[in-house]
Amino acid sequence: GTPVFLMHGFPYDIHAYAEVAPLLAQAGCRVIVPYLRGYGPTAFLSPVTPRSGEQAALGADLLALMDALAIPQALLAGYDWGGRAACVVAALWPERCKGLVSFNSYNIQNIAQALVPDSPDNEHRLWYQYYFHSERGRAGLEKDRRAVTHLLWKQWSPTWTFSEDTFEKSARAFDNPDFVEVVIHSYRHRFGLVKGDPAYAEIEARLATQPPITVPTITFDGADDGVRQPSSTGPHAQRFTGTRSHRVVPGVGHNMPQEVPAVFARAVLELLTPQR
Repeated sequence: GTPVFLMHGFPYDIHAYAEVAPLLAQAGCRVIVPYLRGYGPTAFLSPVTPRSGEQAALGADLLALMDALAIPQALLAGYDWGGRAACVVAALWPERCKGLVSFNSYNIQNIAQALVPDSPDNEHRLWYQYYFHSERGRAGLEKDRRAVTHLLWKQWSPTWTFSEDTFEKSARAFDNPDFVEVVIHSYRHRFGLVKGDPAYAEIEARLATQPPITVPTITFDGADDGVRQPSSTGPHAQRFTGTRSHRVVPGVGHNMPQEVPAVFARAVLELLTPQR
């Protein structure tokens, strides 16, 4: 069937798509749900490879996986870090992307503008990012990964009632020995506080131009997202130069595919239907 990559975010894992994947498979799709680098059983082949969490690395990983599986083109869907990986591939290699489902719209970071202050209401939502900029934050995440990530789950999806078992299924992925380093690098690199992996410098340079996304796209925001407030306009909207439909989902926080799996799956199938 049509290949579909479902990309999870931070601090989540492949269980975010536990109910989405079967719906797509039943509709005839070939569904691939990979762990991001630093999560679950992923491992770096060399001890000297930088444990980079930068956006170029995430996009390059997705592209490399498509190449390894000999998949020339696929529909890409994701949110948070995973949505960023999908946006990177859709923007820079549109010929590899049949369509895009992206939570929080255009998810490519504008690092050059990262130190421009936002409104106080938006700034306070990013406390965890500023926390990770410090060595105290690194130590705090290393000391108790579950406590930090559990708090973020609650703050980011305030209307989602998840069980402790549901959280623990995903939290096991954070026990990866590279998890902390990848996370810390991600949140420092996006503010220009640390250098990226030189292997991805060319990709980062292309992303710095804020390239448009030209493929057919459905974007979502959660009405109750505790990280990013819904917005259908502004500079992000202007980055989509192809067909785009934007929707705000009531009662949904930041972990959309796990909160409303049927809605997420329908969006994927909606993009695929004209191509069947």
